[in-house]
Amino acid sequence: MTKEQKPTDELSAIVKQSMEGTEQYFTWLQKSMSGSPWLDADLSKKMMGFAQQNLAASFGFVQKLSQVKDFQDLVRIQTEFMQTQMESFGKQVRDLGEASTKAAASAIKKAPDKSP
Repeated sequence: MTKEQKPTDELSAIVKQSMEGTEQYFTWLQKSMSGSPWLDADLSKKMMGFAQQNLAASFGFVQKLSQVKDFQDLVRIQTEFMQTQMESFGKQVRDLGEASTKAAASAIKKAPDKSP
């Protein structure tokens, strides 16, 4: 690291590189999920959207951590992140539960009737 370079510059470069790799991963994941007979389009979109939201929140958290000035600041940032993520996860679980129920009901309706 050069004298002009700050530790946060290095962290920012790592975050940027991770985001680029993550975009490739999400593209692959989306293609994989679209071929699954068990997931309907709405459920897949929700899952992808939530994964992207969670990842963006995590990267934002890392960026905030790179600017911490003292221990009190660290605790504040950590607490805010955890509270926000717990609320977000709760909403995501409810939304995925509803979408899963709808997807299962839709799959049952589309299944061929094999009764005698």
